[in-house]
Order: sequence, then structure tokens, then C-alpha cells
Amino acid sequence: MIAKDIPDIVVSRLPRYLQTLEHMQKDGIRTTSSQELGDLIGISAAQIRKDLSQFGEFGKQGKGYSVDFLVDQLRQILNVNRSWDIVLVGAGNLGHAIANYQGFGNHGFSIVMIFDSDPALIGQKIGNLTVQDAAQMVDLVRASGIKVGMITVPAQAAQAVADELVKAGIQAILNYAPINLTVPEGVHVQHVDPIIYLQRMTYYLA
Repeated sequence: MIAKDIPDIVVSRLPRYLQTLEHMQKDGIRTTSSQELGDLIGISAAQIRKDLSQFGEFGKQGKGYSVDFLVDQLRQILNVNRSWDIVLVGAGNLGHAIANYQGFGNHGFSIVMIFDSDPALIGQKIGNLTVQDAAQMVDLVRASGIKVGMITVPAQAAQAVADELVKAGIQAILNYAPINLTVPEGVHVQHVDPIIYLQRMTYYLA
């Protein structure tokens, strides 16, 4: 079954399953059930079984799932059984914090290039990386073969940055700018806007 046959809402739940299973794995838990997973995640057992069945049969009725096996299978499905290099565009406060975040490396992601157009930031060091001039980004990223990009620039600059990343061969963009991006078919964009999630939560506080 090819990826485009799977509804995006199903794909969006798989990292939650994987994260929970990895925590169980670290705790020495070797087998689990859809009911146990559902209780931990807040999703019905039936939904978990339905989601996983889209990719094959991973458990046995009455015996549940092997945690190690399911972790391995989900990593393969999500293509995180390998390392992914990332280019980060925007070396301001948010970009600086993201570049210094250690959690990416623990899950197979590594920021290897940082770009900005601000002369005051170009040449600065963030960890082991030097902020490079965004004017050189397309050529450098294209030559590197990197496929994943992160955008941490202001909203008014985000679309132009996305256009340049697409020119450079980027196929997946994590966008922290509070604006929807227009990209060609085949380029996947994931938006991360904490304001939207805060507004969603405050609805329940009325």
C-alpha cells in the first residue's frame, strides 16, 4: 500500500503511537494491547486497531502487540529508521532555540545548515553551526541533497523562503511562521502555530 492511499489523519496519529510505545520500551514493557495503548494516548482501542490495520497485521488476537516489533514497524512506516538532515531558515530567537534543542538528534533528525538574511546574524555561531547567508541557500541546499526544511522567519517572509526551499529541492517543510504556505504538489507542509492550539484550549475554559 502506497503512502498516498492512507488518510493524513491516520498518519498524524502514528507518531503518537510510536512515542508512547518507545516510552513503554524504555520502561521494559514487552507486550501491550490496543486497549492499553488507547488508555495511555486517549484514543479508542478500535481506532488504534483500525489505524494499524491500514499497514498490515501487527498483533495476534488475545495476545496483543509486541512492543519492540511495533516500534520497529512504525519507524519503518514513518521513515524514521534512518537519519534526516534538516536545513533551518531563520536564526532569530525561535530559530536559535530550535537549533539548540537536543531532542531532534534522539529521534534521527539533525539540523546541519542554518540560514538568515540579516547581516547582523550571518556569521554567528549557534552550537556547532555557523549562520549562512540566505542568498546562497538554494545552491548550498541543492548540492547537499537535504529534503527537509524548517521555517522560523516572520510571517511576511515565510512564503518567499518556502519558494526558495522548493527551488533547492526541499520536499518537506515544518513551518513555524503563522501563515499558510502555497507549495507545489508533492511538497508536504506541516504548520506549527502555538496560538492556534492555545485558542483551541481556551474554548474549553469558558
